[in-house]
Amino acid sequence: MIDLVRIFDSLSNPIRIDILLIISNKNLTAGEIASHFKLEKATISYHLSLLKKSKLITDSKYKNYIYYSINRDTFVEVIRWLDKF
Repeated sequence: MIDLVRIFDSLSNPIRIDILLIISNKNLTAGEIASHFKLEKATISYHLSLLKKSKLITDSKYKNYIYYSINRDTFVEVIRWLDKF
């Protein structure tokens, strides 16, 4: 079961929405994501952590880097839930 409260809380922040849009078509590292913002890298890491906790994104290691990507399964579950209405 998905945690809808956590998901919608994550989606309520414009920075997190922008992060999702940035990685929607390409897996990126935290540094690559941060380059799109005028924010501290720690702030981006905080937002990435919240997105991971809500299972909207996943991460995978490759060499010395961690790449973030959209967790499409969670979005499918949310859409199914919304479709009930």
